[in-house]
Amino acid sequence: MSHRQLNGSDNDSDADTLRVGYINDSAPSLYPLRVLRHHGMNDVGLQTVFRAVVVSRLMYASPAWRGIATATDLKRVDAFLRRCKRCGYCSSDLPDFEELLDESDDRLFRNILYNSAHILHRLLPQSTASQHYHLRRRTHDRQLPTRINHLCNKNFLGRALYKDSY
Repeated sequence: MSHRQLNGSDNDSDADTLRVGYINDSAPSLYPLRVLRHHGMNDVGLQTVFRAVVVSRLMYASPAWRGIATATDLKRVDAFLRRCKRCGYCSSDLPDFEELLDESDDRLFRNILYNSAHILHRLLPQSTASQHYHLRRRTHDRQLPTRINHLCNKNFLGRALYKDSY
């Protein structure tokens, strides 16, 4: 994705800012939707095309870049999706962008966790020894690695392993 670049300044808050190019990449996809509507395509067809083209473009490789996206970036994408809902391109029952990202992360983590042939499976920490405590169920049986620095929170596997661990 050529439009996504990290700001190269020395300030730590600026170094983590993701320049949101995926909205710029997706906005031109709305023109063909306007043309399809003009030629008589119904709303259900437009919403199917929107989900297949625009939402899939927004979600592309989201587990990789989500860790460096800021709250402002996510709000911009949500605003874009709300605008598309108002125009009728997007169905009103489409979850907000954060929920879409959570679903994508969870699906990938389950795939990595339960598919031993997955290329990322070998990066998972070892399983914990079976213990017979009656604690709440966890989403995985892996040891939690120690967090070395704040970059561990931005890594997909680090986020997925620590998700819902209070």
